[in-house]
Amino acid sequence: MHSKTKIVVLHMKELVYTGIFLFLGILFLVLIILMFGSDDKNPQSGAGAETAAYIPGIYTTTLMLGQNSVELEIVLDENNINSIRLVQLDDAITTMYPLIEPSLESLANQIYDSQSLDNITYSDDNRYTSSVLLDAIRTTIEKAAPETAETVQTLPN
Repeated sequence: MHSKTKIVVLHMKELVYTGIFLFLGILFLVLIILMFGSDDKNPQSGAGAETAAYIPGIYTTTLMLGQNSVELEIVLDENNINSIRLVQLDDAITTMYPLIEPSLESLANQIYDSQSLDNITYSDDNRYTSSVLLDAIRTTIEKAAPETAETVQTLPN
């Protein structure tokens, strides 16, 4: 039994580079697994879709104010009311109906805080304007109800 002794010389620089590349390789594999792994936590799949309060999207309703029309736009995600605003609002409308913007802003702030249309308050000064806006908001949000969408999809052709 005759064995030859082999001496291996490792340079510190090579060890550091090898360690860095090994770390980056493991990190790359973890990222690939996270990106392309199964999405069991996806809220739109399985039972999570049934618990959603709204179908996400941008919903609009047209309000007729005299002979002018204005669009009420509401942006919703699955469980939140994210934005309520008036679009196509002309200067003529704001001049003729000066309480429309402050009333909508007051209603929208209450709705953002509570994420509900229940217990909304408004002053007696703008009772009519606020009630018209609140009815339009309610109508628009009803369009986003999940049971409404399911009913429409199951109708026979």
